[in-house]
Amino acid sequence: MTAARTVTFPSGATVPALGQGTWHMGDRHARRAGELAALRRGLDLGMSLIDTAEMYGGGAAEELVGEAIRGRRDEVFLVSKVLPSNADALGTVDACHASLRRLGTDRIDLYLLHWRGGVPLAETVEALEGLVSDGSVGAWGVSNLDVDDLDELPAGALPETDQILYNLTRRGPEYDLLPWCRARAVPAMAYSPLEQGRLLGHPALDSVAEAHGATPLQVALAWVLRHDDVIAIPKAATVAHVEDNHAALDLVLTPDDLKALDDAFPAPVRKEPLEML
Repeated sequence: MTAARTVTFPSGATVPALGQGTWHMGDRHARRAGELAALRRGLDLGMSLIDTAEMYGGGAAEELVGEAIRGRRDEVFLVSKVLPSNADALGTVDACHASLRRLGTDRIDLYLLHWRGGVPLAETVEALEGLVSDGSVGAWGVSNLDVDDLDELPAGALPETDQILYNLTRRGPEYDLLPWCRARAVPAMAYSPLEQGRLLGHPALDSVAEAHGATPLQVALAWVLRHDDVIAIPKAATVAHVEDNHAALDLVLTPDDLKALDDAFPAPVRKEPLEML
């Protein structure tokens, strides 16, 4: 098995390149036991970065994560997010404390602005930095911010990450956003790296997968993980899905594979607005 690859944030914190997402988890009782088992299996496999948000299920995903990590908090790098509607000076603090209660912990390792809203970025950043100062948050970052938004951050304010929609069908960030991050040693965090399963059935993926004895989704995930400064956070609600995702770490795409995927999913040749799901 390939040694787990890690990515380092500007703060010096190191995390696995393959983590776990929780969007659309925690809000259906019938699936809860399976989702808890999946998150715990991910931890067993070293997928210790778990991403969640106050928005997901109105807090239900955070409660699920809190239950999953009970007794294992020190194994986990915990990421959560504040909604833009809560991201003013006081609301950011209140939202963080509410997330901490749902998560059953005294700290969030990385706390992100979920997307840009009407609150000035400088106000949100000041609140986030205050949470870092009081120990509620280890570090702060952003999500769904494009280059022009990042350029508006206060002077000297460097996010730990920009969590973005990035996968084979959403390659726009390669034109300018990933280079912006790379120039500042800020890793990107790719959500929906498998396009929520919609990549299934594409002939180019099927062909590469067959050549490697892998699944098409493992190929798509390995493609995102080919960067040494991108973290992928696919959601997996079953143990089998977690194990399938983890197997992508052992898949090394060849230059011919990458060319075939480039031909099928062309890289951007001009600026494209950052997409969101």
